[in-house]
Amino acid sequence: MPISIPRYDPDRSYEWNYDHVPEPLSVEVPGVASPGTYAGLAVPFPLAVAAGPLLNGKWCLYYASAGFDVVTYKTVRTRARECYPLPNLVPVDSEQLISSGQTVSSRPDMRDTWAVSFGMPSQEPKVWRADVEWTRRQLAAEKLLVVSVVGTATEQGGLDELAEDYARCAAWARESGADVVEANFSCPNVCTADGQLYQDPRGAALVAEAIRDAIGDCPLILKVGFLERDEEIAALLAAVSPFAKRLAVTNGITAQIRHSSGEIGFQGQSRGICGRAIFEASVNMVRRTHRIASSMPNTPGIIGVGGVYDATDMRAYLDAGAEAVQLATAAMVTPLVALHIRRQWMP
Repeated sequence: MPISIPRYDPDRSYEWNYDHVPEPLSVEVPGVASPGTYAGLAVPFPLAVAAGPLLNGKWCLYYASAGFDVVTYKTVRTRARECYPLPNLVPVDSEQLISSGQTVSSRPDMRDTWAVSFGMPSQEPKVWRADVEWTRRQLAAEKLLVVSVVGTATEQGGLDELAEDYARCAAWARESGADVVEANFSCPNVCTADGQLYQDPRGAALVAEAIRDAIGDCPLILKVGFLERDEEIAALLAAVSPFAKRLAVTNGITAQIRHSSGEIGFQGQSRGICGRAIFEASVNMVRRTHRIASSMPNTPGIIGVGGVYDATDMRAYLDAGAEAVQLATAAMVTPLVALHIRRQWMP
């Protein structure tokens, strides 16, 4: 795909991309006569750019200038953590994934799907907290700043320690100016508790309660991974409903990556697949989650995410029961995607 405007460069390191941010775009953003809500807060258009490409505040402003009314500051921690080494984004060739644990083939160029391998890096809190505060001041009043947070699991610590760390990070995000806190309960690229909470309803409830106590009435989104069985969805909903405003569904589907040589990439470890290949499974999970939630009292609303590239995709999520929609892969490949969707939305 020819490069027409600046974007994240997958051939360079995370650190290089952090430091080399495009200037905000001077483009006309079409109005849309379809205002909505995001985590219960009013927005002109309920389309968000997920945490993937928003490494810092300047990246948030870049995508805000490109037509997104909701921007999600990339996942932060209570301590610094380095990004996984390159490659962080490996294009893959895949039909629609229907479950975790499949094997997909890498390809030389990006079409619409890739394997993601960042590992939830973070700057020191003093850096990101000041940057979040600055970002909120720069954003237009009608735009929402979501900050994605994660706790850091330790070998010695248990769930109580992890919950305290999530809560501390969420409180700092809120104090720094986040309109909404998104707790990442699902990272397909780590095997520790901080990346797998959505699979443990008891642990998810413990952490969500700690976060809720720390951030007061600030809207809380829990970002979760793919669940194959309805019973798993029901158990998670029942556990976190008292504490979370919304669930963001779905944060990638895990798979192994096979290269043309036959070698399995990433030292044989699975990685999260994001982009077009997870669209159908993610819409289906939103539909199932909405159906199950409709039969239960006081359950969280749903934000749909996974494989969105145009207005038809966005409508599919809304029709399945989502309140709003996130996208990341399309935004990293085509930064003007929100403008395209807004134009398609106009009558």
